[in-house]
Amino acid sequence: MHNDNVYRHEMKYLINKMDMDVVIGRLSEFAETDVHARDGKYFIRSLYFDDIYDTAYEEKESGVERRCKYRIRTYDYDSNYICLEKKIKQGSFVRKESAVLTGEEYELVRSGETGFLLKRSEKVANDFALSWRTDRLRPVVIVDYDRVPFVFESGNVRITFDMNIRAVPDNYDIFEKNVLSYDVMGPDILIMEVKYTEYLPDIFRVILPDMNCRIAASKYVMSIDTLRRIMAK
Repeated sequence: MHNDNVYRHEMKYLINKMDMDVVIGRLSEFAETDVHARDGKYFIRSLYFDDIYDTAYEEKESGVERRCKYRIRTYDYDSNYICLEKKIKQGSFVRKESAVLTGEEYELVRSGETGFLLKRSEKVANDFALSWRTDRLRPVVIVDYDRVPFVFESGNVRITFDMNIRAVPDNYDIFEKNVLSYDVMGPDILIMEVKYTEYLPDIFRVILPDMNCRIAASKYVMSIDTLRRIMAK
């Protein structure tokens, strides 16, 4: 539930739940749980879009320095907060552009109607509508996961633990609860993300996992790969 209007540093780590418990134990002494979390966590569902050439997927796999991808995201199945996002990656920096959609607008997008977005004031809405027409964007996968978030005001630091990551094929309604889904990483493995705008205080460098745990993979790409392996069987 955090919107980035500027580029931020982003680091990702592949860790297990025991590692997470250790890091959270240390974080709890000085960082705060995100105010949007219920009982310390919330559920995220993201509907990702790609074009007919799978450009977002292929550019990530090829390591293209500057790339972007579109998604529609909701939290805890809350139909009052539906967010169209464009995530822009520049090396190890990321930023997001976003526009909140109404339930009716979301249904229009689901049905392939995006022209109304050209009338919106947000650049991301205009860009999405244009890309829908020129690049033939279409929904490709839903990615589900639970997130445990921590924030630290100094340095604008945000540390999150994303677990139970699952890929949902063939059903592109983000509010459908009873869907077939496939585990992406296994029950004990999760992704720890560290984002900061200005600087990373030394206290965080002490508690971060070993650099060997650092990864560059995205949940979107990992979910697509999972579904491709399953469909190939």
